[in-house]
This record gives sequence, C-alpha cells and structure tokens, in this order.
Amino acid sequence: MAFKITDACIACGACAAGCPVEAISEGDGKYEIDPEKCIECGACADTCPVSAPEQA
Repeated sequence: MAFKITDACIACGACAAGCPVEAISEGDGKYEIDPEKCIECGACADTCPVSAPEQA
C-alpha cells in the first residue's frame, strides 16, 4: 500500500523534497501523496519531522 499523510502534517515540505519519484505535492493545509506514483520507499517518513507519512 502507498503511504498517506496524516493530519499531523505541518506543511513544511520536507517529505516532498525527500521523495525520489515526486509523488508528493502541497494540498489544502497539508501535503498529499499520489498513490499512483508512490513506490512505497519510505523516504517521506524518514524525512518528516512529525512522522506524518504512514503506510496506508
């Protein structure tokens, strides 16, 4: 399953910068992951300071 970003997101952009396939974009109040592009590598979770990305 692809990763998703929880409501813990502080919209800092660290996850988007760390995504190797550019699957993350800024959404309404938090970042969002495109499940079609996500390769489930976990890079977003590793770079997030608040652990907002989690496996769906």
